[in-house]
Amino acid sequence: MPNDLRVAPPLEQRGFGEALARRGLAPLTRHPVTTLQINVGWRCDLACTHCHVEAGPKRTEMMDRKTADRILTVLRGSSSVTTVDLTGGAPELNAQFRHLVVGARALGLQVIDRCNLTVLLEPGQEDTAAFLAEHLVRVVASLPCTTEETVDAQRGRRVFERSIEALHKLARLGYGRPGSPLTLDLVYNPPGATLPPPQAKLEAIYRQELKEHFGIEFHRLLTITNMPIRRFARALEREGKADAYSSLLIAHFNPETVSGLMCRSLVSVGYDGRLHDCDFNQMLDLPLGGKARTIWEAADLTGLEGDPIETARHCFGCTAGAGSSCGGTLLNAKPARARGSEVVRKETGREPS
Repeated sequence: MPNDLRVAPPLEQRGFGEALARRGLAPLTRHPVTTLQINVGWRCDLACTHCHVEAGPKRTEMMDRKTADRILTVLRGSSSVTTVDLTGGAPELNAQFRHLVVGARALGLQVIDRCNLTVLLEPGQEDTAAFLAEHLVRVVASLPCTTEETVDAQRGRRVFERSIEALHKLARLGYGRPGSPLTLDLVYNPPGATLPPPQAKLEAIYRQELKEHFGIEFHRLLTITNMPIRRFARALEREGKADAYSSLLIAHFNPETVSGLMCRSLVSVGYDGRLHDCDFNQMLDLPLGGKARTIWEAADLTGLEGDPIETARHCFGCTAGAGSSCGGTLLNAKPARARGSEVVRKETGREPS
């Protein structure tokens, strides 16, 4: 079975860059930047077990107005960028969230809000859903299962109930309806140390279950692999599954995913203005292309085309099976199964133990 940790090979000593080189795919370089992903801060009303940001209610790392204004200035000069992707934490809790939405929409850019849903019910957020609808913000909402038990185990007590309430609030505004310009996508993360199931098959299940039981509609389901970073990495270590999970990702490395990796057309900027190749690299403090740079040093983002992309072992998470990105699976085909000993031999140059 692809997700059986018992058949995963031993933890590899060689890295992602070598896996690319062995297949003639190195170096990994950036295409024109079409998306700027902005992590506005790490504060969140939840503290989910799979969170690679390690966000939570007590986090104080938050973007200020000066940095937000600088980002909008850089976007004005970045003709290749079409999308601003706002994330966190719960980005809506940041004082700069609405400023960035209004500024990006004024530039004609699509805006994505990576929403945990429950934040829409928090005190002070009563009009946030209406604000999102007014500015035609695409909502990408976390809902890791269609059952209360699984969601609450991963995200906290009563989170499923409150998420359904928030989805109904969005639906009343027109989100998720067929033909509606108000796009609502849902996000699935596995409940543990496994790869996501095929996205199309799971989407059909979500569509049936949510419509039948709650009257909820949505546009797409995005399946995303959990990254062994920060809070989720520590959970794996406590359960004794860290090495096995890394090996699982490596064993399912699929070179066909490399051309579509999100880092090839995306740049990530942190709450402090530092630039990174993706949000995962940001959490590991890996700078853009291996060189420390900030939004203050960038006149625009168009000049980054062709630059190298910094990689590390966690990158196997984006290339396992059908691939993973903030936009869901990278390949429409059925995920490739691990080839066991053959994979281990290729990645390490030795026989598996």
